[in-house]
Amino acid sequence: MVIYKTNEEIELIRKSCLLVCETLAHVGSMIKPGSTGKSLDKAAEEFIRSNDALPGFKGYRNFPATLCFSVNEVVVHGIPGDKELNDGDIVSVDCGVFMNGFFGDAAYTFLVGEVDPEVVDLCVATKTSLYLGIEAAVAGNRIGDIGAAIQDFTEKTHHYTVVKDLVGHGVGRNLHESPEVPNFGKKGKGLLMKEGLVIAIEPMINLGVRNVYQSKDGWTIFTRDRKPSAHYEHTIAVKKAQADILSDHTIIEDAIKKNPNLTDISEKR
Repeated sequence: MVIYKTNEEIELIRKSCLLVCETLAHVGSMIKPGSTGKSLDKAAEEFIRSNDALPGFKGYRNFPATLCFSVNEVVVHGIPGDKELNDGDIVSVDCGVFMNGFFGDAAYTFLVGEVDPEVVDLCVATKTSLYLGIEAAVAGNRIGDIGAAIQDFTEKTHHYTVVKDLVGHGVGRNLHESPEVPNFGKKGKGLLMKEGLVIAIEPMINLGVRNVYQSKDGWTIFTRDRKPSAHYEHTIAVKKAQADILSDHTIIEDAIKKNPNLTDISEKR
């Protein structure tokens, strides 16, 4: 069942999403070669709790951490550990919070040090595809219009591949609500979107094949060919003329600009 949100509820979701982005910015300010997922995860949890909120992921279906920390060939759902980041790595950091009765959800892929230009291009294209998907998320369009915009740009224009095993989702009083929001599809197909629909759009795009597999830990998703994957996510509210983006990547990108250990792609399209 799709649950449409009131304007008041949307504003509460926005507050949760902004705290997610502030948390990701806090994490981004500390990322450098030698950083570990576990240390950054601890900092994220402390930051969220210090803002009178709860980590949205920790304990969700027994997930053990505050962040999903997914490096290079890990698509999503990586568990933060003791392995150190290296120069040239990319890491998708996905975060959720629960505050005032509502969840917020967003993700950003950080580029550590000097990253292979081929992988930089993948990240830029994935991030651009997110905004193309958002442009399609307006009342009167259908869910398939979002996926078609993402898929056409990443596969037809850039010849990357879209992960089809994982999708975006509704957001509200629950972290994952209906509807599912695939990053592939056909225009004019799927649920008719109406004002008040709040969804997380999160393209997961691979440099190589689209096939993935799950680790024995029950969470970590790897690309089948072990080539890099990029992931960016916004939570948005569907409106008549233009989607309302409830999360804010510029908070994260401001932190990246101040961190000499990260590559800034915010101006690249």
